Amino acid sequence: MFDFISFIPRAVVQGIPLLFGSTGETLSEKAGNLNLGIPGVMYTGGICGVIGAFLYEQSVPNKADIIPLFAILVPLLSCLLGSLLMGLIYCFLTVNLRANQNVTGLAMTTFGVGIGNFFGGSLIKLSGSAVPSIALSTTSSFFHAGLPFADDLGWFGKIFLSYGFLAYAAIAISLVTAYVLRRTRTGLHLRSIGESPATADAAGINVKKYKYVATCLGCMIAGLGGLYYVMDYASGVWSNNAFGDRGWLAIALVIFTIWRPNVGVLSSILFGGLYILHMYIPSGTNLAIKELYKMLPYVVTIVVLILTSTRKKREDQPPQSLGLPYFREER
Repeated sequence: MFDFISFIPRAVVQGIPLLFGSTGETLSEKAGNLNLGIPGVMYTGGICGVIGAFLYEQSVPNKADIIPLFAILVPLLSCLLGSLLMGLIYCFLTVNLRANQNVTGLAMTTFGVGIGNFFGGSLIKLSGSAVPSIALSTTSSFFHAGLPFADDLGWFGKIFLSYGFLAYAAIAISLVTAYVLRRTRTGLHLRSIGESPATADAAGINVKKYKYVATCLGCMIAGLGGLYYVMDYASGVWSNNAFGDRGWLAIALVIFTIWRPNVGVLSSILFGGLYILHMYIPSGTNLAIKELYKMLPYVVTIVVLILTSTRKKREDQPPQSLGLPYFREER
């Protein structure tokens, strides 16, 4: 029989990086910035967190003397700083220099992956590891630690309470983002910029400031997805090119959720489940069938794209000015 008790927690763990990435991208797109550099941002956030954790662990000779608070804060702040820098670079190119957003995003993805592989390879050499990876198991244990009483609650504890603090932070951030976008004046201003920046500018809204803040915050949120993947999902092990296509799935999840971060909570778990479903469905010795199961997330994405394009409701469509540079002189 299908083992839901073990499947659901693994689907959640798979889906959390997607939730971080899609929430950050939704925030950016609501301001009219199509940031296709999210995969690179997640990669950069992951490697910056690894650098911070590596330097802190190396500064403490005795692992027993590592302070849990510092072991969490150092990689966390390093991740946020690196992701913020990626957001500032993207905004400078697209908002100030009015570069093409599609090309800039793709370049940022290539740049972020290159930065991650370069520094990841350097850390592997510094650590003297015999394998092409670096393990930060001590730091990872603090990120991965679940609630202490989860094991005493049986299946309920395993499904709902057995995750690290970043998993719950991802859900909280997505819900708060959805509330801000739909229920606050700041969210109204942000959505108005995504729909018609000229009208928002005429109403006295600082378009450039909102674009910068939304995109940089979005990149910082997405970068946490990379940190979660390394420190929680991968148990602190960094390997070059290990992220796969999770960043692109996060972008696809934005369309799947119809630009609603709160919907992304369950949708990310669904995508995470589809990503690992091939491991739970018996396929015998026929490897071709297993490869077909691996296609499920992408097939679902294509179907959603088709359905979204046929919808007539305005609220189900992307922001009207998404991907378009704003020239105030043309207002």
